[in-house]
Amino acid sequence: MSTRVAVITPASINRLDHLHRQRRFLRELPTADIEIVRIEAWLDADELPAPPAVSSVHVPPGRDGMRVGAARNAAARLALTLDVDLLVFLDVDCLPGTALLQRYVEAARTHPGDLLCGPVTYLESVQRPSTPLDLDAQTRPHPVRPLPPEGAVVPATDDQFDLFWSLSFAVTPATWTLLGGFDEVYEGYGAEDTDLGRRARSLGIGLQWVGGAHAYHQWHPAGSPPWRHLDDILRNGALFAERWGEWPMGGWIDAFVEGGAVEPHGDGYRRVGNA
Repeated sequence: MSTRVAVITPASINRLDHLHRQRRFLRELPTADIEIVRIEAWLDADELPAPPAVSSVHVPPGRDGMRVGAARNAAARLALTLDVDLLVFLDVDCLPGTALLQRYVEAARTHPGDLLCGPVTYLESVQRPSTPLDLDAQTRPHPVRPLPPEGAVVPATDDQFDLFWSLSFAVTPATWTLLGGFDEVYEGYGAEDTDLGRRARSLGIGLQWVGGAHAYHQWHPAGSPPWRHLDDILRNGALFAERWGEWPMGGWIDAFVEGGAVEPHGDGYRRVGNA
C-alpha cells in the first residue's frame, strides 16, 4: 500500500523560477510506494492558476505583509480533507533531495508524534542543479544543526527546539492537529517557525533530526542581516517576546544594533529615532 504524502509549498510570483524547478524535481523523484499530493498556497494578492496536478489555496497578504504561517495552515487544512498520511512542508525556494520523502515517511512510522526535520544545504549562487541526481554532489548541510547518518533519526535536546526551521519539515496529521498549526498573528518575515518549535516543546511534542532527508535551498539575494525585513523582525520579535519572555533572531537584532538602525528600548528594541 502506498503512503499518501501532501507536499505543501507557500508560493509567490517573485519565486516563480524556484517554484518551477521545485515542481519539476518533485515529478522526477524516485517515489516507489509514495503518492504525492501537491498543494501550493499562493501568498500574493492575485493568485496564479495552478497546473492540473496541483491543488491550491489562496491566502493574500495581511496588513503587515505576506501571511506565510496562515498559508501553510490553509494548505494543511485542505490536505487533511484528502486522506493523506503525512504532511511535508517544503518552502518554494527549496528542492527535495532524492531521499527526502522516503526518509520522512520512514521517520514518521517510528516517531508519529514528533516534528521531523531533515538537513538543509544552502546552494551557492552559481549552483543550478538540473535534476535531483545533481544534488548529492552539492550536499553541504548547514553546520548549526545536527547531521545524523543516512537513515538515522536523532531526538533533539530541549535547547535545540529553536533550531526548528519551517523551510523543510514533516508531521503526521494527528500531530499537526494537536500542535494547532502556525500562529497567524505573525505576518511578514520571521519568528513564526521559532514560535511553532517552542509550542511543540511546551506541548510535549518531540523534535527529531532525520538523517538523509536532505533539502536544498536555492540561492536568491537575501542579505545578512536581512535589512529589508527589519520592521517585520522588530514587530514579530516583540510578539514572540511577549509570549515566550525573550527575543528571537538575536544575531540579526545584534547586527541591526551594531549597524545603528536599532536601539534597546525597555525590555525590547525599536528603530533608532522612534521616540
